[in-house]
Amino acid sequence: MSAQTRRTSTRHVGAGRTGRARPAGRAGLAGRAGLAGFAALLVLWWALTHPAVVSDPILRAVAPQHALPAVAGLFTRGVLVPDALASLYRLLGGLLVAAVVGVPVGLLVGLNRRLEHATHSPFQFLRMISPLSWTPLVVAVFGIGHEPVIFLVAAAAVWPIIMNTVAGVRAMDPGHVLVARSMGATPREILRTVVLPSVRPALLTGLRVALGTAWIVLVPAEMLGVRSGLGYQVLNARDQLAYDQVMAVIVVIGALGFLLDAFSRRLLERRRGMPVPADAPVAVGVQSAGRPGP
Repeated sequence: MSAQTRRTSTRHVGAGRTGRARPAGRAGLAGRAGLAGFAALLVLWWALTHPAVVSDPILRAVAPQHALPAVAGLFTRGVLVPDALASLYRLLGGLLVAAVVGVPVGLLVGLNRRLEHATHSPFQFLRMISPLSWTPLVVAVFGIGHEPVIFLVAAAAVWPIIMNTVAGVRAMDPGHVLVARSMGATPREILRTVVLPSVRPALLTGLRVALGTAWIVLVPAEMLGVRSGLGYQVLNARDQLAYDQVMAVIVVIGALGFLLDAFSRRLLERRRGMPVPADAPVAVGVQSAGRPGP
């Protein structure tokens, strides 16, 4: 190997290392900025509840020096974990119902232009109704327990899934479908090997939005006729006039929501980062039709 070749290879290797280091540096900078933001939020919380600023005893009780130890107190009493698990169970149940309903509906509406025109106005009308407004009817039908909360969570989460699935179908390259049909792929094979892989990024985005919406609706839904969950624990602490515990549960709600959103964001980035060959749907469709590939 000549000296010029070695120098060129060294430059390429150095450039590759630099390219890999830059994302890590940006991630570290983002992490430090996030910690600084949380620190600023904590300082602002402390300042707004300081006795020198406020005289209301309730506001003083929700100060961080009272609320954060109350989190540990709820944990040691064995209250926090069961209520958090109950809330997560209802959240996942509602998201599962929303996905089972929303994904097929979104695919049907996205693949059929006439159906999309027919359902646009009714969907927009129903989407603008607050899910919590269904509470009296839901409690009358399902009674007290998990079922009404799961229904309200599903009613809130289904619309982001439907809308993003429809948008994903509309953004799909129609040439892939045409080529798969010309190669003899059946409608089921086209759906499995062309439509679903193309819709996956938009569907994952819809699931992330649905997760955030469902978490916001879950807490007030648990304040209406259930005896467990984080929303119930907020009311229970309020009835005991333990406002430090009220703030402690609010902090736990925010922390769990933050972790759920971070998990969904990481999953979305990982899925979007997977390389998918442009001819993969066509190749799969050809093989499934029993014909030789190109």
